[in-house]
Amino acid sequence: MTGMFLKQVAKEGPTSVSEFFERFGLAFVMVASYIGSGTVFIMSTAGVQFGYALIWLVGLAVLLGIMAQDMSARVGIFGDSLGQFTRRKFGKSGATGLLGFISIGCLLWGLELTAAVGLGTQILLESVFGVSINWMVIAAGTAVLAAGIGVLHYQIIEYLMTAMMVLLFAGFGIVAVVSDPDPIAVAAGTLPNSDILSPNGLTLAAAILGTTALWPNFFLESLFVEEKGWQDTSDLFDMRLDLVMGYALGGLASVAILIATATVLRPTGVTELSSFITPGRALTDVLGTWAMLLFLGGTLVAAFNSIIPILWCPAYILQEARGKRIRSSDPQEARRSFRILFVGICLLSGLSPLVHIVGGLSVLDMIVLFPAWNGVFGLPISAVLLFWAVNDSETMGDHQNDRWINVANVTLVVLAIVLAVSSTQDVIGAILGGGL
Repeated sequence: MTGMFLKQVAKEGPTSVSEFFERFGLAFVMVASYIGSGTVFIMSTAGVQFGYALIWLVGLAVLLGIMAQDMSARVGIFGDSLGQFTRRKFGKSGATGLLGFISIGCLLWGLELTAAVGLGTQILLESVFGVSINWMVIAAGTAVLAAGIGVLHYQIIEYLMTAMMVLLFAGFGIVAVVSDPDPIAVAAGTLPNSDILSPNGLTLAAAILGTTALWPNFFLESLFVEEKGWQDTSDLFDMRLDLVMGYALGGLASVAILIATATVLRPTGVTELSSFITPGRALTDVLGTWAMLLFLGGTLVAAFNSIIPILWCPAYILQEARGKRIRSSDPQEARRSFRILFVGICLLSGLSPLVHIVGGLSVLDMIVLFPAWNGVFGLPISAVLLFWAVNDSETMGDHQNDRWINVANVTLVVLAIVLAVSSTQDVIGAILGGGL
């Protein structure tokens, strides 16, 4: 089967960059949204606490991500977008209430990401140029920049995000290779082991799986399939190859972060990280300033990359909830009301300094707790909607999931619900109580 797949890739592969982006690239935008400051912090924590032992779990998370996006894409190809499905099943009021509620999570993500970019940029400017600019000012500017880029033509944004994803992988990859990891120990980490059952192991495992299956992507993939002209069964090969390429790159970047921190920081006795910036500072002592610049630079790119697709989601699905059919998934060709809503949400995400001042939440609190809010509410609700849609005969016709695909797909739904039930009280308590 693998041989046939590779032969088809060789036979039908694109012959130029422009042809590549005509057929592929959507998955790189989806992956860019989940590799943010939270992912850097989670993978770094896995590295310092468990060494290479959880590499296999990153691979499992990638498979779950591909599985979820495959469901979403098939809903878009054979039926409607997931937002339209929700509107049809719940009506205008029900869909607006439900999608409006989970959209709160996207705004929280935006607040966290602008704060992360702000703090990271402040530290880089101080380290390299000796210039001190308060992170709060940078966070507000980041929101304005994201609002401007996010309404450009989709293809331009896809080019930019793919380029930044490649640079991100290269930066983290170089640091991982130069850190000189033990190849035998790394290989051993690719096999499932009992370390996950140790204290904090299950919590960290849930975080790794939860950060990869990003619920806004369930809605966006089903909507954006039209950008690639994917319309029927003959397009499933391209769609799945796109997912494999995008998630493989994202998974390798995640593994590179884990390897670098496990190799460099764990032997020095570091077992906890005070922020997502800590690994960059520690790498300076061992590998030099260049390692810190690459690591922190990659973290900033990752955080900024995430803002645009995550905030696209509420701007699109709230339009669909109100019964407005999306004229085009290209932001430049979409309704004016979409662009106004997107820009408004972006600007609101620049108010992370206000959350810090009034709510008493540090940047690290936001990085950890706001994605956790989405794991508690957005992920289980979206996973159930997606599983429902892909098994709905009215939506999918003859292309519903078969029994064996459902056995695999139900894993995502069960995981999402278990994560939500087990962590709801702690997450809400921490947010309302002023932080961790």
